[in-house]
Amino acid sequence: MIQDFRSASCPDALAADVCIIGAGPAGISLAMALAGSPWTVCLLEGGGTRAEAASQALYEGESVGPYAFDPSTSRLRALGGATQIWGGGCIPLAASEMAARDWVPGGGWPIGREELSPYYEHANRLCAIEPGAIEDGAYRFDGAPSMPPASPLQPRTSRSSSIDFSTYREQLHKAAGVTALLHANLLRLQATPQANAVGSALIGSTDGRRGVVRARCFVLAAGGLENARLLLLSDDVARNGLGNDHGLVGRFFMDHPRCRLGTLRHPDIARAVHRYERAQGRAATPAFHHLCLTEDAQRAHRLLHARVRPFSIERDPPEGLAAMRALRAALRRPPERDEAAQVEARLLDALEHDVPQRQTIGEGRPGPLALRSVRHADDIVRAALRKLARRPVVDADRAELVGYFEQAPNRDSRVALADSRDALGLRRIRVDWRMSAQDEENIRRASRLIGDALAADLGARFEPAGWLADPAAPLPLHDTAHHMGTTRMSDSPATGVVDPQCRVHGIDNLYVAGSSVFPTGGWSFPTLTIIALALRIGDELLRRLPDMPMVDAIPAPEPVPA
Repeated sequence: MIQDFRSASCPDALAADVCIIGAGPAGISLAMALAGSPWTVCLLEGGGTRAEAASQALYEGESVGPYAFDPSTSRLRALGGATQIWGGGCIPLAASEMAARDWVPGGGWPIGREELSPYYEHANRLCAIEPGAIEDGAYRFDGAPSMPPASPLQPRTSRSSSIDFSTYREQLHKAAGVTALLHANLLRLQATPQANAVGSALIGSTDGRRGVVRARCFVLAAGGLENARLLLLSDDVARNGLGNDHGLVGRFFMDHPRCRLGTLRHPDIARAVHRYERAQGRAATPAFHHLCLTEDAQRAHRLLHARVRPFSIERDPPEGLAAMRALRAALRRPPERDEAAQVEARLLDALEHDVPQRQTIGEGRPGPLALRSVRHADDIVRAALRKLARRPVVDADRAELVGYFEQAPNRDSRVALADSRDALGLRRIRVDWRMSAQDEENIRRASRLIGDALAADLGARFEPAGWLADPAAPLPLHDTAHHMGTTRMSDSPATGVVDPQCRVHGIDNLYVAGSSVFPTGGWSFPTLTIIALALRIGDELLRRLPDMPMVDAIPAPEPVPA
């Protein structure tokens, strides 16, 4: 069932076998995997069913690194998490993205690609993607493009899921043994005196209500930033935070940095880049082909993973069409937005910052624009005929290339706790997103290699962006809201926060689900792997729960203030 913790009918003391913190794709997938088993589940979500300004404000924090990062606009605090606004990109990790590389210090996963294979098909079903289509690092696609044998580029095919995980709320409501609490924010995990197990979770809502959940096992599934923050906040027994004996919680923060590489020019540029720019196929979950560096090119040039996406940009439209577009924009009154839509729009605007716009939309007053449209009606007629013939209304002028890059593990890139506090009385997050010298060199060299290779393969001309032509220019990087590495997986507590089963080193009954456990990120969209890892944790819990006792935590020394 689903309850709202703010409601008087919801108890403030609960007990379950498993307590999952966070109801995004990881938490919901894990809860559904455990539903119907002999074990009860309490699923905690800090937000409601849709975005809310008050809940979203709990994600606000500081950015102190050399690259700007806004923690409040790169995630969504609501049931289903960011899948309420995501682009749906799904692709399995390639074995090469998980393998150790001698030119990437600290890289490599302690598990192999074969550990995830059994769970990718289940993750596929949860994302409503057609079964039986997964390969190493891609989806099979009949007629997928190929590159010349000597090219350093290869295509990999992703699928675009239409699933918003909040739509699973009806299944969660009916799921046997599952209780989901909305507006139930984790304040801290309360550990045993030796900090080797967790006994309870202290929870609260922004209206001042407080409660506690006792469980045999706890799973943090609150996202790549929040997982680390919550461990650091749980410091009543372990003064540096749970799992932080070696000071690694929050370190090795990675994203997929992106930036414009330059311009591609070709006599028929739209046709040249069409298969790498637009959705392919007629399936319910469209396919997208991504151009990325081959393993041989990475090894030969000692580069990290990278991909490129072309955006074809139309020529200046004829005067009549330009006037009609501007008139439509001037007359189109923005719809009244409710609170959720306003929050979502702010997040989407942040994610689309600096993404090339394909069409030109002018401005002006309706009267003069209407007159210009009438005077040049022949332009509008010709545009309509081109559209009926399934031709571009306006020919493309060029393609802008945007690159997305793997970031090397870097302990100086981190999230920590700020001194300021949120509405729950908790210390906010401080993000110090950094690129190492290897990252910056990698991005420059990979960008040049990709741009030149793609131009050669298409018979086009590559014009590098100003920063790429000037070695002294700063990198104009933006994040992609793929938060990874802050509770990284490792065989040893000296080099990571969780073990290969995603259990926090030294804490018997605390697990972490999500991309925060990724030791390296490749370039692949992380969601499908996040779900696969959560399902793998589900199997681990089903094996261990019969022998996991309920433990007693020491009482919190003082309540967290409202």
